[in-house]
Amino acid sequence: MIPRYSVPRISSIFSEEAKLQRWLDIELLAVEGWASIGRIPDEDAAALRKLAPIVDDSFCREVARREEVTDHDVAAFVDVVQGKIDAPSARWLHYGMTSSDVVDTALDVALVKAMDAILDSSTKLVAVLKEKAKEHIHTPVAGRTHGMFAEPTTFGAKLALFCLQANRDRMRLERAREGIAVGKLSGAVGTYSNIDPRVESYVCSRLGLSPVPANQVIARDRHAELLWACAMAGATVEAIATEIRLLHRSDVGEVQEHFAAGQKGSSAMPHKRNPILSERLCGVARMLRGYVVPGMEDITLWHERDISHSSVERVVLPDACQLTCYSLDRCAGLVEGLEVRADRMLDNLQVRSLGLLFSQSVLLALVESGMDRDTAYRIVQRDAAKAVETGKQFRAVLEEDDEVPADSHVLDQAFSLARTLEHVDRFLDALEQVQI
Repeated sequence: MIPRYSVPRISSIFSEEAKLQRWLDIELLAVEGWASIGRIPDEDAAALRKLAPIVDDSFCREVARREEVTDHDVAAFVDVVQGKIDAPSARWLHYGMTSSDVVDTALDVALVKAMDAILDSSTKLVAVLKEKAKEHIHTPVAGRTHGMFAEPTTFGAKLALFCLQANRDRMRLERAREGIAVGKLSGAVGTYSNIDPRVESYVCSRLGLSPVPANQVIARDRHAELLWACAMAGATVEAIATEIRLLHRSDVGEVQEHFAAGQKGSSAMPHKRNPILSERLCGVARMLRGYVVPGMEDITLWHERDISHSSVERVVLPDACQLTCYSLDRCAGLVEGLEVRADRMLDNLQVRSLGLLFSQSVLLALVESGMDRDTAYRIVQRDAAKAVETGKQFRAVLEEDDEVPADSHVLDQAFSLARTLEHVDRFLDALEQVQI
């Protein structure tokens, strides 16, 4: 992942040093597991733990140099570790294991840690959306369908729905974390032919993983589910960012991204305050969706395993975790710092819309007066078109129309914003079910 979109707490998990440290931890735990069932002398297991090398940059470079010879990363790693220990006890390293026992189990340890960080970011976004929704639950704004004025809603209602969606993302991420919190040390093709199942249980229990049946590799539907959950979270972020972009437009002007002192919106046009973060997050969501297909294709491997998935996962899994965490963090900051222009929202709703957002209320009032629905619809439609053509307020056009039997009291009710939004607190009821 390029530094611009890196999240330190994620990138540290997927660093080369962290990866090789996880490999070493698993190798040492496996030896201790063998010792625990009496197959390896306790003193050899203790010696290996004591003599184990420090995994630092120098160690990583040495493994890389060895891999140029072996053309096999795990074999190179085992060679280097055994060479550094240089003791008879080193012969027990990698005993009965295959490379995937180390690689897959270590990968899932990393993914669990990454998912924990992602879930923290997800919870923060849900919390920010919930708070902002409650703050603006009674802030009227024009609802729009097909990009056109529809009926009144509130800005808090918009945010409440995003909060509920983000919370569903959080539950999907939790399920994906549970699915990936597994390990295997069952040897080549997974039959435990040269390793005792008790060793697997020992290692997994100390890593916080559950041992699962496997062939030579852990089934990749688990990893595909993780990528899908990340893409879903990114899609919600994109939905939020897209709404902000639309409301941010010059001709709408209902919200604005936070604009810091010294910030420049354009190198050429000093007046610009572009929604750059929202646009960036929409782009990130595209990348996250792009990782789902290769993740799905990794599910099918030849027989008990091949390595066609390996090159894919080395890129998409770390990058997906990075971008998911990045987008959730940035989206939380975007919502938290959002400038909500309630006065502009009300002006667009009541004035610039010419009051057309109340057309259904007028239609229903005419029906209640005894008019058949189609006739009422045609009258309201005609008067709405006249309002647009003349620039007159819709109510004024209705009041001038002899075919409209409604009196001022009926029209007051039809154009009442309070009546239209009287049930908006139901969104708050739904938010109360969201646990932070």
